[in-house]
Amino acid sequence: MALSKVDSIAIGGFDGMHIGHQQLFEQLGEKGAIVVIETGYANLTPGSEREHYSHYPIVYYSLDDIRHLEGAEFVAMLKERFPHLNKIVVGYDFHFGKNRRYSHSNLGELFSGEVKVVDQVSIDNDSVHSHKIRTKIQIGDITGANRFLGHNYCVKGSVIKGQGIGKTDLVPTINLECPGFLLPYEGVYAALTRIDDEEHFHPSVVFVGHRVTTDGSYAIESHILGETIESCERASISFVKFLRKNEKFDSLDSLKQAIENDITTAKRELRHLSL
Repeated sequence: MALSKVDSIAIGGFDGMHIGHQQLFEQLGEKGAIVVIETGYANLTPGSEREHYSHYPIVYYSLDDIRHLEGAEFVAMLKERFPHLNKIVVGYDFHFGKNRRYSHSNLGELFSGEVKVVDQVSIDNDSVHSHKIRTKIQIGDITGANRFLGHNYCVKGSVIKGQGIGKTDLVPTINLECPGFLLPYEGVYAALTRIDDEEHFHPSVVFVGHRVTTDGSYAIESHILGETIESCERASISFVKFLRKNEKFDSLDSLKQAIENDITTAKRELRHLSL
């Protein structure tokens, strides 16, 4: 859809595209669009990753490029970009303009169309915010993070060479480098892994952290359950359940036994999913 035809927009940072954000998107019509103000802090859905969680077109503005605008100038910028704009949707805590001095009430005064303000979204009396999701991911509460997101937390990256002992001494893994994404708490996870452009996910055990038993380097490793992936260039990991913390083992045999236990646990955690 051409942006010139857009008649409603939702404005925000929208890192994570979580269930609170989705409430804003539900207020858009058929000719809606999403306006993302990039602050430089997005690491749940960095860059264009947001586009996987909505069918609406997304327009990006860098905060550094517009932070000097007064309120009327900000609204004029939007009207120039979207000439048929008649509805703006924002969250209850939305602020804009120079020094963030303008709120949704000012927006209603400056914009001639409808301004829809969406109230705070909570789960069990706990308000949903991107910073809370980040905290949950960093402490290993991936279940809580996914509940706030409304989807599994996912990281993507390029496949890189591992330390070389997985296939020979432990289990074969895909090793990833995922720049730009917030990486979860160090440990082992039941997860789903997508290879290159495949449509389906593979049940997996994923390790994130320092290889304290072997070379000490930081790694993101996915073992595909019941399969050996011979070659791939990219992969994405969808985290389902935290299994255990990162541990140092006395030997490779002990580490391999722990991995086998992880595989058994992951199979149990993932068996209810239809892939």
